[in-house]
Amino acid sequence: MELRTASSPRDAKYYDTKRLREEFLVSDLFVPDEIRLIYSHIDRIIFGGAMPANEALKLEAGDELRAKYFLERRELGIINIGGDGVIKADGVDYEIDARDGLYLGKGTKDIEFLSKDAANPAKFYMCSGPAHMTYPTKRILKDKKAEFDYDVEILPENKKELGSLEDSNHRTINKYILPGQVETCQLEMGLTHLEPGSVWNTMPCHTHDRRMEVYLYFDMPEDAFVMHFMGEPDETRHVVVRNEEAIISPSWSIHSGSGSRNYSFIWGMVGENQDFDDMDDVAMQDLR
Repeated sequence: MELRTASSPRDAKYYDTKRLREEFLVSDLFVPDEIRLIYSHIDRIIFGGAMPANEALKLEAGDELRAKYFLERRELGIINIGGDGVIKADGVDYEIDARDGLYLGKGTKDIEFLSKDAANPAKFYMCSGPAHMTYPTKRILKDKKAEFDYDVEILPENKKELGSLEDSNHRTINKYILPGQVETCQLEMGLTHLEPGSVWNTMPCHTHDRRMEVYLYFDMPEDAFVMHFMGEPDETRHVVVRNEEAIISPSWSIHSGSGSRNYSFIWGMVGENQDFDDMDDVAMQDLR
């Protein structure tokens, strides 16, 4: 598990490109038959990827957590961006197909990741935050009907279409994990897909001082990229982000991007406030 410390906005404004990437960008999240995790001191989020190909991968606590098992004092959200897979949790097999998700609450002990086809392995992207109580396991289905009592279909009001092609930001926000659909202690996750011809995400931009956020950019060819903008609104910076790379966004930073072509991204948030619309909007004329 890789450790990332918190950064002050007073310091970050002086970082060069290399230092910005070292502090906030995460590459190589999906390595065959490995689990890659990053522990950020910012709101104590842990995020990363599991890519089982030839063998099952077991999620362990590691020395960093000082816990008997990973979810002893945590909760976990997972979205699969690869081939169809299975997550085994405390003896139950959850089939997690491409674009499906899973929420596992505090107290889940044994967690394993598997792929149905080694030639087209699953890519499980996960975010975890500290938890103070236990909520039930839920499988989140993006485009399928519920089959089991643990299934949750994304509600129509949580498939929110925003923007326009004229403004190059026509996109659909699919909210997977949030109050009213999947109850958690503090974790929220979702997947935003930009429609053909649109390249801008999260515009107009904002901050939210009560929670941090991590973006995972994907669905891009190798020669494509996103110019991700961050920093305080009156002194913004940019980081070039490639396919299946993640970037950490502190609560004091804007988080917005423009791609060289169409793409998708997963957003994961932890913090004090679970109100999705609790945002501090930034006026476009105030950006610098």
